[in-house]
Amino acid sequence: MMISTRGRYAVRMMLDLAENAGDGYVSLKDIASRQGISKKYLEQIIPLLNHAGLLSTARGHQGGYRLSKAPENYTIGEIVRSTEGGFAPVSCLEDNHEECPRKGECATLPVWMGLQKVVDDYLDGITLKEILDQMK
Repeated sequence: MMISTRGRYAVRMMLDLAENAGDGYVSLKDIASRQGISKKYLEQIIPLLNHAGLLSTARGHQGGYRLSKAPENYTIGEIVRSTEGGFAPVSCLEDNHEECPRKGECATLPVWMGLQKVVDDYLDGITLKEILDQMK
């Protein structure tokens, strides 16, 4: 299990929006510049975050993006899941996977389920606000 560039950049983008929340809507160009991420790459992440309801969007001259809720109400887990789909350490635990025929007799399934729970609990226990507070 590895978090992709897309997942890492989504977290950086959301942190940038949280850090610049007082500026109203923030342009993608400004985020890209501050974060050293291609604007084109961020444009691919935006629909995923929008679909998950994590962003508010405004079009036009003063348009851009902002968080749809307060930074303390976002977990790193939900941000990464919105771009990665999940943290399943094995394919049989993925949401869209067919049920494994060995599920009832698989001795290792509890190990993988435990690992998934540890990762989920850890990432869901960290908020954008906590990261911002550590940056100060």
